[in-house]
Amino acid sequence: MLGGYRIEGRRAAEIAASVERAVGAGELEPGQPLPPMRELAVQLGVNPNTVAAAYRSLRERGVIETAGRRGSRVRSKPATTGREYIRVEVPEGVRDVANGNPDPALLPPLGPAFAAAAEQGDREPVLYGDATVDPELARLARGALAADGVPAGPLAVASGSLDVIERVLAAHLKPGDTVAVEDPGWGSLLDLVPALGLRVAPVGVDDEGPLAEDVRQALTAGARALIVTDRAQNPTGASVTAPRARALRAVLADHPDTLLIEDDHGHGIVDLPLHPLAGVTRHWAFVRSVAKAYGPDLRLAVLTGDDITVDRVHGRHRLGPGWVSRITQRAVVNLWAEGVLDTGKVAAAYRERRDRLIEALAARGVEAHGRSGLNVWIPVQDETGAVARLLHAGWAVAPGARFRMGAPQGIRVTVASLKADEVAPLADAVAKAAGPAPGHAHPHPRVER
Repeated sequence: MLGGYRIEGRRAAEIAASVERAVGAGELEPGQPLPPMRELAVQLGVNPNTVAAAYRSLRERGVIETAGRRGSRVRSKPATTGREYIRVEVPEGVRDVANGNPDPALLPPLGPAFAAAAEQGDREPVLYGDATVDPELARLARGALAADGVPAGPLAVASGSLDVIERVLAAHLKPGDTVAVEDPGWGSLLDLVPALGLRVAPVGVDDEGPLAEDVRQALTAGARALIVTDRAQNPTGASVTAPRARALRAVLADHPDTLLIEDDHGHGIVDLPLHPLAGVTRHWAFVRSVAKAYGPDLRLAVLTGDDITVDRVHGRHRLGPGWVSRITQRAVVNLWAEGVLDTGKVAAAYRERRDRLIEALAARGVEAHGRSGLNVWIPVQDETGAVARLLHAGWAVAPGARFRMGAPQGIRVTVASLKADEVAPLADAVAKAAGPAPGHAHPHPRVER
């Protein structure tokens, strides 16, 4: 059953460590079954409860999974296998349109904002026991959330959207619970969920957001949480429309115990209206990061949600990092208050770059999607071959495997810094590398802006 590998140990921690070492070294492969607990207990000369404790620890760390009478096996996609490693090394002389970064030319200068924040910190030092959220940051954030129709709720601050999502999931779910996530979707999120010992239920996406019927099926099958990207979905650029929001809210109304997490990924870089889902379920969280609009190194995200969720996240945060630097928070306040970022101009620039590429591809018979945000998603028959051919032609694109579970193959192109004179050559290269797009299990209709 285990080939040449022999599990060792007398205590639960030793047995678990033996299995985890073998998984990390490749001696136990994804999907490989483990011995039944009683059988392994006999082999090791230990109590079956010891093996049960070891297996439970391995499940909680996302190393193995248990499927009833079929027993335990190494996870088919172990938490140690990061999607970040599925990337293209960009040789010298190759144009990188794979990185997912915003255009540095559209980011505001941070120096003056941080200088002002530091000076305020000198005058009013933040000490242990002080408020963890800057009052002015809270005021500005609440005003912006209310203007976009997000329900009122307490507010917390964390170090980016993924940090918030991890804390919210950990606050409500236990290992083995299922989370419905977008497919294709954010690769880091698809890594995070199994790393927490949670199961993933893929939900299809079109230009208008998650497909309501897929969400219904996932929740009916037992998914306890749903994560939705409201705008600038990565990698497809989907943005939840008003009709889709109504359909999703109707589904959630039938499943009020669902933990709803919304990530407004496009805040500050898109000009499409927000259609939030929050308020239908008992527990919900809504997160906005400043990374895409103000710079990836500005690690700050604002969270609001129901009282219990925010209180749990806030309490656990206090026991770890404590708080996000108030200097950073005050710098963000200065950026917001001074209006240093023309969000309309930024959104228009990204929209123009997406539309140019999508239209150029359409003229060459290639389907592409990118309703909002920094990226364009291009369905292809063979993404490995397409990536290789594009690299040979001088273009580095992101392979769809970083973002997919069961969704059809595709490639992602980041258009954030794509120049007008690069559009035609890139479209030509994509058309030659990918050819006409294949059919899809779910249609991706174009939606009026």
